[in-house]
Amino acid sequence: MTPEKKNQRRLRNLALLSLLLLLVGGTFAFQAFNQRAINDRLRENTPGGRVHDYYNRDTENKDVFVENYGNVPLMARIRLSEFMEKRATGDTDFTPIVNGTIRDQVNTWTVMRPSETNLNTRVGDSAAFNTYANLTFGWSRSGQDAPWFMPTFNRDNQDLMTASAGHARDWLTSTATDGVTDGATHPGDGTDAYWSSGDSFDNSGPVWPGEEVSHDAAQNLQQERAPMTISQWAALPNNLKVGNFWVIDHQTGWAYWANQLQAGETTSYLLDAAQMTAAADNIPGEYYYGIHVDGQLISPDRINDFLAADPDYTHHADLSDFLTAVQNGSIDNNWGNPGPDDDVQPNQINFSIMAPGTIFTMAGEQYRYLENMGDNNHMIIRNAAIRNTNFSTMEQRTNDWYAGLDSSVQARVQRVSDNFVTGSVNGDELTWTAGQWRWLPTNLDTFPEVAADETRVDPSGSPRAFILSLADVVRLSGPGRAFPDHEARVGSGPEGDWWLLRTLATDGAWRVQRDPSIGVLSSHHAGSILGWGGVRPALIVR
Repeated sequence: MTPEKKNQRRLRNLALLSLLLLLVGGTFAFQAFNQRAINDRLRENTPGGRVHDYYNRDTENKDVFVENYGNVPLMARIRLSEFMEKRATGDTDFTPIVNGTIRDQVNTWTVMRPSETNLNTRVGDSAAFNTYANLTFGWSRSGQDAPWFMPTFNRDNQDLMTASAGHARDWLTSTATDGVTDGATHPGDGTDAYWSSGDSFDNSGPVWPGEEVSHDAAQNLQQERAPMTISQWAALPNNLKVGNFWVIDHQTGWAYWANQLQAGETTSYLLDAAQMTAAADNIPGEYYYGIHVDGQLISPDRINDFLAADPDYTHHADLSDFLTAVQNGSIDNNWGNPGPDDDVQPNQINFSIMAPGTIFTMAGEQYRYLENMGDNNHMIIRNAAIRNTNFSTMEQRTNDWYAGLDSSVQARVQRVSDNFVTGSVNGDELTWTAGQWRWLPTNLDTFPEVAADETRVDPSGSPRAFILSLADVVRLSGPGRAFPDHEARVGSGPEGDWWLLRTLATDGAWRVQRDPSIGVLSSHHAGSILGWGGVRPALIVR
């Protein structure tokens, strides 16, 4: 950077100055006062997004996605509704395939709701369309990069018009439902791959609604995963839960972009085609089929708008966790949560963005976060062992510890079984992963009772603390999990704590060992009481 002003050298008394330098042995006193600069910027943050709908009824191509043309991030969701009616040859009136739906009243159309495990199978009233129309979700072409599109010319963020191309019709420009009326607001014929790299369009005139400018074709984001239901999303590892893909709440039909859509970005396709089946083609007479696309965009600070009650459906229980993860940019980064030694109340903790293994302090107790169990339930464990405890006393010590917890914590504790069926297995009956001493058993499923003893919420049980099983520890161990390595398993005592599990062995019970090998799984004499270990009570909190 060029200085505004450079100091001028003084040339007078040059000889005397040279002499002084020699006399002081080369030392030099220096001052530099008021070196200053200004860097400033005046910027208006302008949100702006547009739903794109490219459709061609001849090829049955239908591309639905969202563009962020503003300069701030957005969160996006889209809901599809379908309508179909048919009329046999010689009949006067059409009959809708879903009772009570009316062609020219879009608010009566049937919300597309998939099954919990398969987007390609509709459920409820929506199931009537399975016979007649196949929807293709997402965009995937082997060996191809993401598709190209023409950015919207309509940059008015108060205008609710969509960018509809080909045979797609924007609802504001045309509410016709006759299957032939035009209502496009955007260039293109709606066929697959209409735009490609290097294409441009001059909107002088204007030809289409919006600015009279020329735009170059741009590229959609590459989808990182195919669209999925929110239940399938909940089963993803935490480090994969935020990204460039669509997640559909199968209970309401709303499809959410699983990432903040940054300025200048455009989502991958939610929908890539809507193809009629042979059953539709074989209808003796005629039929009408339509899809209504409802898009909603918000700034990330307004996720409560997406959580507002739906008049007809109930949001999935994991939606709040999902939106919070997208709002924070990651479910792993623990943004907004206190540090491990900051003693806070439960309402100051956002469990939904905690990474497995996170250490935190709540109402006077320090815990390790174990896992997100879905449905807003989270498993945690006391970080240090309650020492001087053996197998016969561990239940009582656990109950006493729970009784002493702050009431604000107890109010969030979920019910678990009052009696666990643990099964029994000896260490020499198990085989272990190679190269890792007694880290994970590879044949636990050959002992069904032991393998099945995993702690879950049990409405018939009691809200209480519990002791982990061998199966619990196995499930929670591994990369990206609560216990990523041997050392992470031991309690947080000064030299590390061993701790008891509830699973039985012929020679006693199982434990996480501290000495001589840190964090290995071993059986333990049930009557032993050792000062450097004991029991680590766990909780499921909501």
